[in-house]
Amino acid sequence: MQVIQSTIFPEIQETIRTFNFETIPATRQLVLQPLVAYIQDKVSQQLPVRLNLICTHNSRRSHLSQVWAQTAAAYYGIPSVFCYSGGTEATALFPVAAQTLAQQGFQIKIIAQGNNPIYAIKYDKNEPAVLGFSKTFEDDFNPQSEFAAIMTCSNADVGCPFIAGADKRIPITYDDPKAFDNTPQQAEKYQERSIQIATELFYVFSQIKK
Repeated sequence: MQVIQSTIFPEIQETIRTFNFETIPATRQLVLQPLVAYIQDKVSQQLPVRLNLICTHNSRRSHLSQVWAQTAAAYYGIPSVFCYSGGTEATALFPVAAQTLAQQGFQIKIIAQGNNPIYAIKYDKNEPAVLGFSKTFEDDFNPQSEFAAIMTCSNADVGCPFIAGADKRIPITYDDPKAFDNTPQQAEKYQERSIQIATELFYVFSQIKK
């Protein structure tokens, strides 16, 4: 995979080099195609691309998806992409999800403590950090219109058949690594889910013609 954006941290680039698009089944590529089409339409019209990645608690999959989508857009040089995340309820970014991203090369700082800490998640020497904290999908921090709602978990997909203000609602669901919390497989399963999400989102952005 050719490096497009050289200011992405080298440790992340090492992780990116492990991605293999051939591991994405044809059936899964069909699931991803509506997101490819949405992004391509916005890029072709030279409009901002706003993606709100949504899961039930905005604690694991939605954050992993937000961070990797923003990184993929930078890697492929797709302009004016703004990635957000939210939940059907607010909890907190699960620490193991942040630790997993750190192990995959992201620079992470906690910039506000409390029950719902705020993480600065940096992927690039020059680009602003992604702010990671749990919030509802309709929170004022997130876009209120002209965005795609990406449903990253089946509970949120079923529970939110309508997302107010969204141009399009796109279900791209992932199994919850929470199932392995406090087990010997925890670290392995979080790494596995993060890589799956990243590989699929990098595939999506690799399809976009500027």
